[in-house]
Amino acid sequence: MTMSERPLDRLAVLGIEAFGHHGVLASERRDGQVFLVDLVLHLDAREAARTDDLRDTVDYGSLVSSVKADVETEPVDLIETLAERISRTCLKDARVRCVEVTVHKPHAPIEATFGDVRLTITRSTTPPSPSLGQTQQRSPS
Repeated sequence: MTMSERPLDRLAVLGIEAFGHHGVLASERRDGQVFLVDLVLHLDAREAARTDDLRDTVDYGSLVSSVKADVETEPVDLIETLAERISRTCLKDARVRCVEVTVHKPHAPIEATFGDVRLTITRSTTPPSPSLGQTQQRSPS
């Protein structure tokens, strides 16, 4: 197994609570609500384990503060947009190769009893490979 084939380690921070004013309804923008965020960071933790030094890993305390700020500022209509914003924050640290972001909106204005509304996205620093259904352009021979 080569270095590039080695599975990455995962660092999870779950249940980050923040108050935001996101949503398409005027009442959501005006009153706001609690959002929960789960992060799963894919990284190589071997250097941090070897040195036992915070400088060699992701400082998840600082990251959580940045993620809370992502939720608590600049309202957006959709949790898709919010999740994308949070993923960009996580990928600013070059050690994070991939991130899974789940945004929970447990008090979404739905006229039914429900447990949660959540969206999970996965983003990485490497571009995704083409989908099977997409055609690739060939270079002229």
